[in-house]
Amino acid sequence: MIKKEDFKGRDFLTLMDFNPKEIQYILNISQNLKKEYKNKKFHRSLSGRTLSLIFEKPSTRTRFSFQTAISQLGMNSFFANPDSMQLSRGELIKDTARVIDRYCDALVIRTFDQKIVEEYAHFMKNPVINGLTDLTHPCQGLADMLTIKEFKGKLKGKKLSYVGDPWNVCHTLMICCSLLEIDCYIASPNEYKPSSIITDFAKENAKKQDTDLVITNDLEEALLNSDIVYANTFHSMGQKDIEKRRKIFADYQINKKTIAFAKDDAIFMHCLPCYRGEEVTDEIIEGKQSVVFEQSENRMHTEKAILSLIVK
Repeated sequence: MIKKEDFKGRDFLTLMDFNPKEIQYILNISQNLKKEYKNKKFHRSLSGRTLSLIFEKPSTRTRFSFQTAISQLGMNSFFANPDSMQLSRGELIKDTARVIDRYCDALVIRTFDQKIVEEYAHFMKNPVINGLTDLTHPCQGLADMLTIKEFKGKLKGKKLSYVGDPWNVCHTLMICCSLLEIDCYIASPNEYKPSSIITDFAKENAKKQDTDLVITNDLEEALLNSDIVYANTFHSMGQKDIEKRRKIFADYQINKKTIAFAKDDAIFMHCLPCYRGEEVTDEIIEGKQSVVFEQSENRMHTEKAILSLIVK
């Protein structure tokens, strides 16, 4: 039986570190917190605790959602860009991490290499939360699963089709689907494939759950009879080959014609920001199937759940 105490002090670096029952438990806590939020009921259960946020990449949803969650839980926070820290002058992460650990009860970091968040976690006793790396985006993954649960009633047995750059969000969806009994189809050109580390993990767990994990260059195959159509940008932060990607991915746009391959009651998701007219047309993201702004809101509720569970 899963208990709140099982999470105290744990890092939140990737959903590969959590089993299906633990993820479902976090989602249940998120749902309860969302109900309370709608009723203007807030529990300042982490009053007096302090959270530091270090962001090496631009952010709208991660920063706003975390800082709102922090406020509603009664925490204080510090926001920093590494350029304003001694890291910019060559101070080692292991020194920075141990100093932050003496001041703050947890750290949220948004960075490039997964090894960076792992290094902070190694040298800190207090929890470290991955706010996004090039490999994974676990906070987004939880919000996505909560959104699917809300709009489709359940997770098990659904088909999710991801179309776009096979990057951190794609990786996290592969992890979530493989653990939570969701069929996962990834559509992308042959030139771009998900990380082998993530693919191996997802294949192994999908096999255990008797679900499908399909990586294909065939958009129709990926979208056919899908319950969830998930689009993402064709180029991610820090990538240099933007124009090349736009050309190669051009045929992978979600529009009125392509979304028709999915079920009539399929929902449309996007982690945002989106480039309207590239990976998705305006009529889809503004249409009746779109749940993207509910999905964005759920970032706040799932992050509140994470903080309330792991901060000591």
